[in-house]
Amino acid sequence: MKSLLHTGKRCLLASLAMSVFVSPTVALAQEAPKITNKGLVAVGRIAASQKDKFGETFGSGSGMAIDPTAWKKDGDSYSGALWLLPDRGYNVEGTTDYNDRLNRIEFRLNPTASSPGEAGQASTLQAKLTDTMLLTDDQGKNLTGLDPEGGTRAATDKLPLLPQARTGKVAVDPEAIVRLKDGSFLISDEYGPYIYRFTAEGKLVSATQPPKALLPMRNGAVNFSSNNVDAQGKKPEPKDPETGRQNNQGLEGMSMTPDGKFVIAVLQSAARQDGGDSGQTRMNTRGLVYDATDIDHLKLVHEYVVPLPTFDNKGKVAVAAQSEILAISDKAFLMLARDSNNGQGLKGDTSVYRQIVLVDLSQATDIANSEFDAGKPVAPKGVVDPAVKTATLTPFIDLNDKAQLGRFGLHNGAPNDKNNLSEKWEAMSIASAQDATAPDDYFLFVANDNDFLTQDGFQVGASYKAEGGADVDTMFQVFRVTLPGMVR
Repeated sequence: MKSLLHTGKRCLLASLAMSVFVSPTVALAQEAPKITNKGLVAVGRIAASQKDKFGETFGSGSGMAIDPTAWKKDGDSYSGALWLLPDRGYNVEGTTDYNDRLNRIEFRLNPTASSPGEAGQASTLQAKLTDTMLLTDDQGKNLTGLDPEGGTRAATDKLPLLPQARTGKVAVDPEAIVRLKDGSFLISDEYGPYIYRFTAEGKLVSATQPPKALLPMRNGAVNFSSNNVDAQGKKPEPKDPETGRQNNQGLEGMSMTPDGKFVIAVLQSAARQDGGDSGQTRMNTRGLVYDATDIDHLKLVHEYVVPLPTFDNKGKVAVAAQSEILAISDKAFLMLARDSNNGQGLKGDTSVYRQIVLVDLSQATDIANSEFDAGKPVAPKGVVDPAVKTATLTPFIDLNDKAQLGRFGLHNGAPNDKNNLSEKWEAMSIASAQDATAPDDYFLFVANDNDFLTQDGFQVGASYKAEGGADVDTMFQVFRVTLPGMVR
């Protein structure tokens, strides 16, 4: 299927020049330095039936952060740990009072350039759940994945207006995570869409509210509902916000720059007023760049229009919403974008688009604190304001690459079995290869969000079986990549 990915005019970054790749090792362009995908080197799994230490079904990667303090090289192998962030819990019709949490995974990586096949998957990345930590609000009360249903907790001198569920708990749908040097965490969410900071023990410290233009508004007021049924089985009216982030399309991607000076966060797709009211026009999302000097008071310093990839889906133009980002600098980041409703555990077996692309902000128009943050649409009906230049995209890694998947016994499409990639790939993190001959080489970890789909589920006091017999493992893919300029 021919991609309609908009690459724009190629331009050089200050410390990173871009190249377009047709395979993991062959570059079309000759600029240097350049980012390089050296191919898939490991695959690992955690069983769909896995329970955490609280006896509830383990959910996988809406976000991921490798713990640099645990990363070690031992000959040709590596050992380490990472934090894996699940979202709001298992839900089909309506949300549940699932306690938001973080899972710690310990792993051993044995990267290979060979083709181990299905039988060798487990030997290349051995991953084990070792701990789970519940997240709490500033008062020590557990957070919840329940839809806020329009409820709010009043702002205080330390925290802004917060989404609040009918239980009185702060409602958070977690999507991305950053581990800070002191062991604390930043977590972005979809309900807000906010960026929260938590202590190393998981207690809420602060919250950053986005520009007014991105807050979900219904009937002239902030309403954080994501169009789920309430306790009486009713949905919000109207079902969609009139402006601001679309339902379930909040700050899906977030990352800190390698120097620790900036935090970048990106809406999953366009805000309602920017074409986000239609699946065909939602391709112009927004990337927010915050000064992280005061981590509890992030300051918006830059904002850009980021065009999402589009692709041909049965003769129609479709938009690949973004699922995660990884910052290279304050002017460039990797972005994972994908289609929906295709993969293991679903009726549709074949994904049309799952790619990691390089986003270059260096020539884009900065719209921070402008009229576009005060209410003026920057891309009404999907058409970008003529005064605004968008970021540019360059393809980097195709997660659906048949040859690369086949080396590990995986595939995209039929048969729709355990080796078919699941729908949602939503987490990325990196660790240095610690190779003196290739100092710019890293291992890029990518993980799926399995949506808690299992036939042996238990959550919020009840057992469950996912519809259609779905039993989706947590899965990791590890790529070796070259990323010049990633001084950490």
